[in-house]
Amino acid sequence: MTRASTDILIDRIPVARNLATDAIWVITFSLVTAVCAQFSFHLPHSPVPITGQTFAVLLSGAVLGWRRAFLSQVVYLAEGAAGLPVFADGSGSLMHLMGPGGGFLLCFPLAAALVGYLVELGIGRSTWKLAGALVSGDVLILLAGSIWLHLLFRVPFAQAWLLGFFPFLVADVAKVALVGCTLPRILRRIEGSGQ
Repeated sequence: MTRASTDILIDRIPVARNLATDAIWVITFSLVTAVCAQFSFHLPHSPVPITGQTFAVLLSGAVLGWRRAFLSQVVYLAEGAAGLPVFADGSGSLMHLMGPGGGFLLCFPLAAALVGYLVELGIGRSTWKLAGALVSGDVLILLAGSIWLHLLFRVPFAQAWLLGFFPFLVADVAKVALVGCTLPRILRRIEGSGQ
């Protein structure tokens, strides 16, 4: 795929692509996820806060492609597991990954890769197709989080849906809309400028 035909935004940037630049993008998006995690809102009835993390996960897939997006989220989880304060509320530990939000967090690499893979197939220019890919990645995260609550914390399945899925839908629709409406416009603008 040529630089001019790719839907992967960073591949459209006119710089040499090599291992070093890929590593910079991976680390940058791990840090973007860490910053977005600090935008959190605690619900009174849920052990898992609403955060900006899923926005960063979806954005990484849409912008980086599946390999780099997957790696960026693996790096993010490794940073948190090592104790860096990258998770919500400035927390970070291996035990945090085993807590109520662990199912959501551990699914981040897969969701980012799914979105990135679909964008690589050429859906990035269509707002509706991209929105479908973003919704798929988001639903994957919410399903993993709800199942995690059910299996590891023995929360009844119906309650796990109420704690881990439904409270996040409104915020996640906004995140999907933001990424889904922006990326196709940027790609069209780049094409119009002849890059």
